[in-house]
Amino acid sequence: MLSQEILENLLESLIEPILLVDSTHTIVYMNKAAIEQDKDRGGASLIGKSIFSCHNENSKKIILEMFERLKNGEKECLESENGSKKSFMRAVRNKSGNLIGYYERYAK
Repeated sequence: MLSQEILENLLESLIEPILLVDSTHTIVYMNKAAIEQDKDRGGASLIGKSIFSCHNENSKKIILEMFERLKNGEKECLESENGSKKSFMRAVRNKSGNLIGYYERYAK
């Protein structure tokens, strides 16, 4: 089994931003790339806060709709597309298959 330190080092080595949110919509982890990407919205100070603290009402509605889709079995939802940049919401499930959270990932 991998240690927490190895997993954190792996996530920190990624150049892609990773922002992990639990099932109560609380931000529980941001890698360095996510902190840098969101520095104008608070960066690392967002950890422990609601994902909705850095999104407007329209985005909140979209996130809640996607969360329901993830709870109903979808693995990933396209959150937004802005030119060449896409944002996805991806399910994180426990060994029993229950949704325990989600993460935002970005692709070009």
